[in-house]
Amino acid sequence: MLDATTRSGGTATAVPAAPATELSLAAELAVSTPTGLAARCTRLVLSPWSRLSLLLVLLAASAASVLFFEPQRLLSDGWPPQLSGAAAAMVFGVAYGLCTVAFVPRPLLNLAAGALFGSQLGLTTALAGTVLGAGIAFGLGRVLGQDALRPLLRARWLKAADGQLSRHGFRTMMMARLFPGVPFWAANYCAAVSRMGWLPFLLATALGSVPNTAAYAVAGARASAPTSPAFLIAMGFIALPALAGAVVAWRKRHHLRGH
Repeated sequence: MLDATTRSGGTATAVPAAPATELSLAAELAVSTPTGLAARCTRLVLSPWSRLSLLLVLLAASAASVLFFEPQRLLSDGWPPQLSGAAAAMVFGVAYGLCTVAFVPRPLLNLAAGALFGSQLGLTTALAGTVLGAGIAFGLGRVLGQDALRPLLRARWLKAADGQLSRHGFRTMMMARLFPGVPFWAANYCAAVSRMGWLPFLLATALGSVPNTAAYAVAGARASAPTSPAFLIAMGFIALPALAGAVVAWRKRHHLRGH
């Protein structure tokens, strides 16, 4: 300790300065600790399994909301009277897309579109909602689920489906949309996990959904006259793809068993 003489004649003890290395170390700790914690939290939130968990929560919440709001009442209660014309069609198209993400069957929505808006406008609205819902599901699956699910594609049939969608996405998606054997939501999320591109997916969805959607829209518009030729033809177009899809699935299964 060093003694310094004060103006009053006394002595004072001088406090030595802290070493520069200790000060710099304390400053680094004060700055780096929050940053490191934030980085770890960010990595945890953005990890593949956290994003997949978020996707599952969103899908469960959307399915629960559908059970609560019961969109099937549109077939019995009709569209709200305060909406009409183009505004009603736009709102219905958006609601259609969100309902498909929440696992509402498309045949029910197509029938409602035809019953509410007629054959032509109902078909246009239903197709717009179909593409919108498929795009939303594809985006959610691609952003939130692909990184976590792709490493799990180890089974032979999963690898075969992934390779088919990745290499021949447009053709495969067209077949999935034309034949009603593949659920709409399942095709969306399978395509999202694969390496299929956005444009082939949306284009194949729009084109492949036309025949089935048109048949259901016409059936919904002519439901009040079930013996009319238009209604009977529409029902035929609904039944034929279902029968063809069943035949194709049976042949594929028989072929796989043979190998």
